[in-house]
Amino acid sequence: MDGRLVYLMGPSGSGKDSLIEAAREPLRGLNCEIIRRVITRSAESVGEDAIGVTPQEFERRQHAGDFALAWQANGLAYGIPTDMDEWLKSGRHVLVNGSRANLRQALDHYPTLLPVLLTVKDEVLRERLLKRGRETPEQIDARLARNALFKDRRSTDKPVHLIDNSGDLADAVTQLLDLIRLNAVADRT
Repeated sequence: MDGRLVYLMGPSGSGKDSLIEAAREPLRGLNCEIIRRVITRSAESVGEDAIGVTPQEFERRQHAGDFALAWQANGLAYGIPTDMDEWLKSGRHVLVNGSRANLRQALDHYPTLLPVLLTVKDEVLRERLLKRGRETPEQIDARLARNALFKDRRSTDKPVHLIDNSGDLADAVTQLLDLIRLNAVADRT
């Protein structure tokens, strides 16, 4: 039986990278791999365990068929290596740090994927983004407004599972692991 793609989404500042890192070892115990994204920005500036490449290198890799999924967002290009497909075929689950804007494409290629949206209360998200210092207060307000629009619209017919990461990170990790366990059991029945 093939593994399940766990497609984690959330606004910048929601704590996706922190959640992924905190859940890394327990996910391995659930036969779930975490795949590194390829991004046209240095990994150090992203704050995640990603592979930073130039736009030219990204384009070369994309044309060579190196990506199972690829998209553009916020002026950057993102790619998920085809290793993911091999892992899924071998029966392992794979967690992807995905994009809300790319969910439809991901569902078209992986109809059984498990969509997970990491949410954060606006006031918590605003504070995290301000502390990070990458954006002006006006840019943060615009980001929060876009985030509210996404919460209100239905981008797919498939239910998106929500995990609130406004509080203790350990609670979000537990919710993620429980969701994967529940869906792995459902896949076997």
